[in-house]
Amino acid sequence: MTTLVTLADIRAAADRIEGVVVRTPLLPVPGVGPDLWLKPESLQPTGAFKLRGATNAVRSLGAEALRAGVVTHSSGNHGQALAYAARAAGIPCWVVVPEGAPKVKVAAIRAQGAEIVLVPPAQRLAAAEKIAAERGATLVPPFDDPAVIAGQGTVGLEIVEDLPDVDVILVQVGGGGLVSGVAAAVKAVSPSARVIGVEPELAAETAEGLRAGTLVPWPVERTYRTIADGVRTSPSELTFAHIQTYVDDIVTVTEEQIRAAVGVLAYQARVVAEPSGALTTAAYLAGKAPSGRTVAIVSGGNADPTLLHDLLRP
Repeated sequence: MTTLVTLADIRAAADRIEGVVVRTPLLPVPGVGPDLWLKPESLQPTGAFKLRGATNAVRSLGAEALRAGVVTHSSGNHGQALAYAARAAGIPCWVVVPEGAPKVKVAAIRAQGAEIVLVPPAQRLAAAEKIAAERGATLVPPFDDPAVIAGQGTVGLEIVEDLPDVDVILVQVGGGGLVSGVAAAVKAVSPSARVIGVEPELAAETAEGLRAGTLVPWPVERTYRTIADGVRTSPSELTFAHIQTYVDDIVTVTEEQIRAAVGVLAYQARVVAEPSGALTTAAYLAGKAPSGRTVAIVSGGNADPTLLHDLLRP
């Protein structure tokens, strides 16, 4: 039986990450919707929520493991977050990055002092495992790890603390670490609130899996069609178990709706979001979410400058 992350785990993570991770505000955006608040994780030092899980994972390690360093595989945001957390702890870090990842994200990882290893997308986990075995480093997965999930869950904890009467929380779904942690926190503290996951139609494997009652992984050739590069990954057995237990529903949005939401966030909310970060706003604007006081998490703002220019061009 899969052991799920608890509220105690998430509260402990909140204590560990304090001082490194920003407690992001809830921003009302009446111009977009009278009952909508944004949770802009794009304001984190690394530009995305991933810093929470990475910091909690690093700060959970013992002294010997810290000396050996950490390794991960990531399309960008988690890699940058782990590199940041490792640099703060003064330990080595290796990040295996899939070929074709946004250049802005790869540059940000390198700027934090991590060693980058580029591989084809399908080989990134194997490459990270090889480095861990050769170097004795601790593998910190982007989502398939209780410490990472607990760290991401602090987003949900902050939401229900700042808006206790929240009705709906919209959360991006890729590998499932964020939605797992958020849902676990929310259902423990405010069980009446509905947690709704959001996926692109072109990478909707979790929605399909929930309907089937089992994981239905899509090949990378299929998920890589979406512009939302941060959610092209399949959930793990661990995150899928959290989703089945705690998430109320998953909705999907089109590529056109994602693109439009990036512009709405920039021009009407003054928030820069990468396409993955705009998924939740896209669902809200498309009427895909239940009614009520709604928080849409903006998971990240590390958009490729060329892509952002294209998306925001009148």
